[in-house]
Amino acid sequence: MSMNPIDSLYETDFYAWLQEQVKYLRLGKLDHLDHENLIEELESLGKQQRQELRNRLGILLGHLLKWHYQSEGRSKSWIYTIREQRQEIQRHLRENPSLKSYVREAIEIGYGKGLNLVGRETPLDPRILPQSCPFSEFQIFDESIEEH
Repeated sequence: MSMNPIDSLYETDFYAWLQEQVKYLRLGKLDHLDHENLIEELESLGKQQRQELRNRLGILLGHLLKWHYQSEGRSKSWIYTIREQRQEIQRHLRENPSLKSYVREAIEIGYGKGLNLVGRETPLDPRILPQSCPFSEFQIFDESIEEH
C-alpha cells in the first residue's frame, strides 16, 4: 500500500504541506484538503494556547511566591518579570478571549509550575509553601509590585 502524497508531504515537509492547505482553502478546493491532519493541527493549536497561558502563569506565580516568601531577595529583575508576564497574559487573553473561562484552572496548574520554579531558583523548600494558590486574581494580575 503506497502512502498518499498529501500524507507524505505532511510527514516530510510540514511547512510545504501547510502552504498547500492554505492554497486549497483560499481556492475553495475543500475536497483537496488533508482533513485528518488538518483537524489534528487545529486541535493542537488550541492546546498550545492553553499551554502558553499555563506556562506564563507558572512563571508569574513563581515570581510572586519568591516576592512574598523571600522578600530579602527582591530585585528589579523580579519586578520586571512579574510585569512582563502580567502584560503577556493580558495580551494573550485579549487575543484569545474564550480562554478567560480557563483562567482559574490554568492558575491551579500554573501554581504547581510556580512551586517548581521556587524550588529551582531559591533556597526555599516548595513543600513548606501553600500547596494551592494563595493569591486572589487581583493579587496575581493587578496588585502593585514596587521596588523598595
